[in-house]
Amino acid sequence: MDQGLVIDWTQMPTYNTIMAVAAGAGLLSLVLFARKLMAGADVEFRGHAVNFGVLGLILTVTGAHMTLTWPFAAYFPFDNIIFGEPSLAFGVLLLAASFVLWRRASVLEESKDAARAVARTAEPLGVLIFGLGLALIAIAFAGVIFQLFAAPPEEPISGAFAEWPWVEAIFMSGLFALVGLGALLFPFATRSFAVRSTPTKVQWVTGVALALGGIAFLLFGALNFFTHIGLIVNTMG
Repeated sequence: MDQGLVIDWTQMPTYNTIMAVAAGAGLLSLVLFARKLMAGADVEFRGHAVNFGVLGLILTVTGAHMTLTWPFAAYFPFDNIIFGEPSLAFGVLLLAASFVLWRRASVLEESKDAARAVARTAEPLGVLIFGLGLALIAIAFAGVIFQLFAAPPEEPISGAFAEWPWVEAIFMSGLFALVGLGALLFPFATRSFAVRSTPTKVQWVTGVALALGGIAFLLFGALNFFTHIGLIVNTMG
């Protein structure tokens, strides 16, 4: 009897489950933080600093390990680039935000225009974030052209679409493209960030793209805690 796919999991540590949850939470946290600033509401900057620090630490450690050691090399080497490098970059950005917010919390809380101060601090990062947006768009194109992201039939739920690899390829590529769009617009959104009562169209599109991408990554990552466990059980051999 054919045993089906067998994977030596000792040779392929996988943790893109927690990475996806942390990335989704990070994107959502940034949008919610920006909304509070633009609305002129009272902001607990140290609380947001702790949140960004926790999420940034998870993404930096796992992203760095995946980027430098390529744990998926034996079976899915491209996943090391797709998940590892963007997670590393996003993690470091969140850690930087955590550090600045913690150090400047008292000043920002007393400031009459904290939104402008935060925007001015974030503006120099626009070049890197724009580049990351281009990278995410490139990943999206690669996912569709090479039909990546398809789950094997041994994986619960996602494996039901194994005969149609383009389904998950389009879903995941669309997700990367959505976040990529938000990253591309980020530098332009920060320039007018101090306009709190009437957000610009660029700010609105940026927020929607990042929020939808964050929700999708958060839910998909949580779902993978079931599907990936099932895949491991079904392929241990």
